[in-house]
Parts: sequence; C-alpha cells; structure tokens
Amino acid sequence: MADTDTGAPPKPLLIAAACLAVLLVAGVAVFGLTRGADSLAPAADGPLPLVPVEAPQSGTPECAKLIGALPHELTSSGNTLVRRKLADPAPQATVGWGTGEPVVLRCGLGKPPELTRTSRLRTINTVQWLQVEGEGASTWFAVDRPVYTALTVPDTAGTGPLQTVSDAVAANLPSVPLRF
Repeated sequence: MADTDTGAPPKPLLIAAACLAVLLVAGVAVFGLTRGADSLAPAADGPLPLVPVEAPQSGTPECAKLIGALPHELTSSGNTLVRRKLADPAPQATVGWGTGEPVVLRCGLGKPPELTRTSRLRTINTVQWLQVEGEGASTWFAVDRPVYTALTVPDTAGTGPLQTVSDAVAANLPSVPLRF
C-alpha cells in the first residue's frame, strides 16, 4: 500500500504512527513524574531507615545528654534539614536530619581506626574532629570527648551541620585528652 509515486507509506499510516509515538512519550513522562526515582527516597515525614553499626557506648549518660541537646533543625547550604524519626529497629543514640542524602549523627562508637598520632585533626568550635572521606559523603569523628561521636555529612552539604553539631558537642561533653 505504498504511495506509487514516492514509495512512501500512505499518509494515514504516517499520522497514526506519529500519534502513537506522541502517546508513548507522554505515557513515559507521566510514569516518570509519578513513579520516578524519587519514589524510592524516604518521604520527608516518614521514618528514616538506618543500618545499625557497632556503638558500644551508645547507652551512656554522655550520649543521652548529647542526643537530648541536638537541635530539631540543621541548616545545610541554605536549606533547612528537619530532624527525622528513625525506622524500627532504630539504632540507639542516633539522629538523622533531612531527606535523600540525610545528615546522620551516631554517638558511642568505638575509636575510629583512622585515628593515629599522625592523624590530621580539625578544630571546629573547640571540638577536635577527624575527617574520614567516603563515596559521596564524609564522616567526621569527634575525638576529644568521653565518647566518640560520628557525623556523616553528604558532600553536597555545607559546613552548617558540622558547626551546629560542634556547638552541641562542646556544650554537653567535656573535652578529654586524645586516646590513641
């Protein structure tokens, strides 16, 4: 049923094919908007799932005091990150803020193996931190307090979370000599 002059398919068939292509593109766009990758991310008000990590001192009074003193919100690169409820089973002495790539604090961890006499430490608001870089995030360990505390911050975050948490650590946990 080709056009005898050009060998092209008939016009009605071309129009039907174009309409089907447009409908297919529209269907894919609607599917992407309603069920895209964002549907895998936790909802802003839903519980934040976290894997448990070994934290032998998470039940100490020091961790309880610090966790109770942490703010409800953090500012990160001009955005407000709200403290999240943790999904069960929630790790003890752990707090998370934000969605997508959340900021997570864990108190009562063991000594980080990266902490040595030659480690490069950074002092932020009177707290000494050891930075351990990871893929897409860095974990900062407060190493001069009676319990080790880790703050994992996505690379997209600014310095706000670390500064705010440093203030809470300094105000609630006394400084102690470094333990190698």
